[in-house]
Amino acid sequence: MQHVRRSQEEIAANRARYEDHQRKGLEFAPKALPTPSPLPAPPIDATLIVHQEIIPGGWYWSTRIKRGETLRVAQEQGFSTVSLVAWSAVDTSERLNLPDTVKMQWTTALSKGRVIFSDMGRVMFSITEDSSGAHDCLMGGSTAASNLAKYGEGTRNSRDNFIKLATKAGLDKRDIPAALALFAPVRVDANGKFAWKSELPHEGDYVELRAEMEMIMGFSNCPHPLDPSPVYAPKPVTVTRLSVRPVADDDLCRTATAEAVRGFENNASATL
Repeated sequence: MQHVRRSQEEIAANRARYEDHQRKGLEFAPKALPTPSPLPAPPIDATLIVHQEIIPGGWYWSTRIKRGETLRVAQEQGFSTVSLVAWSAVDTSERLNLPDTVKMQWTTALSKGRVIFSDMGRVMFSITEDSSGAHDCLMGGSTAASNLAKYGEGTRNSRDNFIKLATKAGLDKRDIPAALALFAPVRVDANGKFAWKSELPHEGDYVELRAEMEMIMGFSNCPHPLDPSPVYAPKPVTVTRLSVRPVADDDLCRTATAEAVRGFENNASATL
C-alpha cells in the first residue's frame, strides 16, 4: 500500500476537524464522572447471589449471564489481572468491541459510569461500580510468546485460555474479540508508549459489570504482558453473579453520554 504524505496544513486541518467532532461529542457528557467506588468493598447481600466462582491463578472460566444481572469481580486474595471477552448469547457473531467502546466515549479510561459496546452498536455492559479505574482496553491479554519471553516454559496465558473456552462454547479462535483487561494499570506516556503504573491499583480492588443483554462471557486470570513482576504468580479472583435489580430511569450509565443513550436505544429496538 502506497504511503500518502500530507502537508502540515492538511495535518492541521484534519486535527481541527477531529477536535471539533470531539467537542460536539462531549457536549452531552457529564461534567465529571463519579469518584471511585469505596474500599473496602461493601458486603454482598447473600439473597442476591446467584453463583460465586473463584478463578485460580492461570485458569479461566466462562458463564452465561442474563440481562440485568451484575458480576462483581473482586481481588480478595491479592493482585491479579483478569481479562474478559463476551458474545451475545442470542447471536454469537455479535461480540465485545473495544475500539468502538473507546471511539464512542472519547476515552480509553473505562471506569464507573462508562459502558462497553458490542460491534453492533449495542451496550453489553454498564460499569456500575469500580474502585480501581485502572483497566486496559488497548493491549489485550497475554500470549504463549509473551509468557515464554518473560517467564519461560510451563505457564498458562490468556490467548490459549480464550481459545479453550471459545471451543467449549462452539466457537472458533477467529471468533475471539479483543479482550478487556481488568485491574491492569496501563497508560500511554507522552511518547505514545504503553506504561504500567503500579501506583494506581489498590488492595482489594473490585469492579461491578451490569449485563445489558444476555451473554456468554469468558474470563482469564493470567498476568498482563506489562506486569513488571518477573514471577508468574497471579492470585485467585472471585467472581460473584448477582440477581437482576431495578434500574432507575436516570441511571448514570444509561444517560452519561449521547452515545450511551443511542446504544441503549439500539438495545431496546433489538428486543421489540
